[in-house]
Amino acid sequence: MYNDWFHIGPVTIHGYGVMIALGILAAFYVCESLGKKHGLETEKIDNLVFICLAAGWGCSKLFYCLTNWKTFLQNPLAVLGSGGWVVYGGIIGGILGAMAYAKKNRWDFMKYFNTLICSVALAQGFGRLGCFLAGCCYGRETSHFGVVFPEGSLAPAGVPLIPTQLISSALDFLLFFILWRNLERGKHPEDTGALYLMLYSIGRFMIEFIRGDEIRGYIGPFTTSQFIALFLFLLGAYLIWRRQRREEKTAQ
Repeated sequence: MYNDWFHIGPVTIHGYGVMIALGILAAFYVCESLGKKHGLETEKIDNLVFICLAAGWGCSKLFYCLTNWKTFLQNPLAVLGSGGWVVYGGIIGGILGAMAYAKKNRWDFMKYFNTLICSVALAQGFGRLGCFLAGCCYGRETSHFGVVFPEGSLAPAGVPLIPTQLISSALDFLLFFILWRNLERGKHPEDTGALYLMLYSIGRFMIEFIRGDEIRGYIGPFTTSQFIALFLFLLGAYLIWRRQRREEKTAQ
């Protein structure tokens, strides 16, 4: 909505960047707290967070280039230097980075994944607030409840738009609470990572129907994010099914 907050000499402080920074700090705090509580190697969690951020950043930009392939071929530097990202690319890249780091340290990846994944949802909640401030990831035009963005935003100015960024942010914060509660008090805390994959995918799949930015690409009848959501939902369902099968075999 209002992305340029203030200036310090030639440097402009953007609301989007502030929210991303707050999300990272909040996620890091949660990782440290949960890591200590659940017996993880907390002295290496800062390295794990850095690896996940770096891998997530790279994969997010890669996915953005792939979804804007024609533009990328015409002007690669413009696409690479733009503010465009694909959230699912960041999620996949972060998970792959965590898997590699866990393997290097001979950690039980699923234990770390289930314990720390709720911090990802928390960071995403702040990130979507940043999207709202910048005007990116905006919704379709609406004649009912909507938000009108000013000139200079990434969203079209002067028309009421569905505030998909705020809806997404609320869902991400709700997801964080659900995952945290399942980890701390749930019957199956080992399903926390699977719940993230399933619940986030459901929310993102539905949000795509009311998104108004049409540059994200399509695979058949689905947007790129919806297509990825289908597979990550199935992966989460498979992880829960596999856990149930192990319990059934142990009980026999």
